[in-house]
Amino acid sequence: MAPNMAEWDQKELFPVDVMRKAAQLGFGGIYVRTDVGGSGLSRLDTSVIFEALATGCTSTTAYISIHNMCAWMIDTFGSEEQRHRFCPPLCTMEKFASYCLTEPGSGSDAASLLTSAKRQGDHYVLSGSKVQACRPRSSPGRSEAVPLLPPQPGPQVREGTFPGVAFISGGGEADIYVVMCRTGGPGPKGISCIVVEKGTPGLSFGKKERKVGWNSQPTRAVIFEDCAVPVANRIGDEGQGFLIAMRGLNGGRINVASCSLGAAYASVILTRDHLKVRKQFGEPLASNQYLQFKLADMVARLVASRLMIRNAAVALQEEREDAVALCSMAKLFATDECFAICNQALQMHGGYGYLKDCAVQQYMRDSRVHQILEGSNEVMRILISRSLLQE
Repeated sequence: MAPNMAEWDQKELFPVDVMRKAAQLGFGGIYVRTDVGGSGLSRLDTSVIFEALATGCTSTTAYISIHNMCAWMIDTFGSEEQRHRFCPPLCTMEKFASYCLTEPGSGSDAASLLTSAKRQGDHYVLSGSKVQACRPRSSPGRSEAVPLLPPQPGPQVREGTFPGVAFISGGGEADIYVVMCRTGGPGPKGISCIVVEKGTPGLSFGKKERKVGWNSQPTRAVIFEDCAVPVANRIGDEGQGFLIAMRGLNGGRINVASCSLGAAYASVILTRDHLKVRKQFGEPLASNQYLQFKLADMVARLVASRLMIRNAAVALQEEREDAVALCSMAKLFATDECFAICNQALQMHGGYGYLKDCAVQQYMRDSRVHQILEGSNEVMRILISRSLLQE
C-alpha cells in the first residue's frame, strides 16, 4: 500500500486488487465469525491491524474499516440465511460494502433520517437519498448578516438551491449497501436496516465528489427512487435499525481512531528521519532542543492515544457498560491528537512538508475527516457528558 498511496490519492484510484489481496490475509472480515469466512478476531486485534495498515495508506484502510463494519452488522444481526448469503463474498472482498446512514437533514442527528421504506407485499419500496447537504462556496446569504466582514465575491446561487455533497464512502463502486431507512413513525424506533444490492432498479448514484483527503475511495450520493427490495433483505426486526447503526458505529469509532494512529505514527517516523538529515545553521535539526521537545510531545500524545483506543477496544469486546463512553473518549481524543501530530509533522518538515511529494501532507489530509465522521467529535462530547451525568 505504501508505495502506491500517493498515486491513489492524486489519481483518485480505488485499489480493488490490493484490497482483495488484503482480504486474502483475512482483512475483509476481521471480526466476522469464521463459519461465514471471517477471521473471528477481537476488537483489540482489529485496532492493531488498522493502525498498521493505515501507515501504508490511511484512506484505503479507512474504507476497509467501513467495509468490515458493514460485514459485522450483517453477521451479528442477520439471519443464518443472510449471514451465509452476504458475508462470504464480503470477507473475500469479491463484493464491497457501503454504510448508508447520513442524509441532507440528518448528519449528527441520525434519528431524524427521512429515507422511507414502505412495505408492499414481500418488498420494501425505498425512496430518498443518502447525501449530506452543503451550502456552495459563496458569500453569506441575505439572512446571514456578518457586519464585521466586507461582502465577499463569489458565484451567485439562487435561494434554496444547495447542491448536496455525498458522504457515502464507496458509493457507486460498492456492491452491498447497508441502508438505514424509515419503516415506521418518527424517531429512532421507526428505523430499520435493509441491504440493497447494486443493480437493483431504482438505485442510482450522484457524481463523484472532490475531497480534501480520502481520495483512494469514491464518495457519492446514494439515491433511491421507488427502489423495490425484498423483505428478506431486512437485517433484524423492523424498528431495530437505529440500534444496529449505533452498535456498528461504536466499533467504527475505534476503527477510524486506529486509522488515525497509523497516520500519526508514520508521520512521527518521517519527522524523526527528516530531523536527522536536514541541516540548518550548520547542524542537523535533530540537535535543536526545541524540536526535540516537539518530537517528544508528539510521541507521548501518540502513545496516550493508542492506549485509550486499545482500552476502549477491550471494553467493547467484553460488552462492558462503559464501552460507549470509552469508545467516544478514544475517538475524540485520538483523532484530535493524531491530526495535531500529523499537522505538527508537516510544520517540522518546513516547505518540504507542503509538497505533494512529501507523505506527511497526505497523512494530514486523510486524517482530518476522522474528527468529523463516525459521529463528529462534538457528538462524542455529548455522549461522554451524557454518560457521566446519568451516573
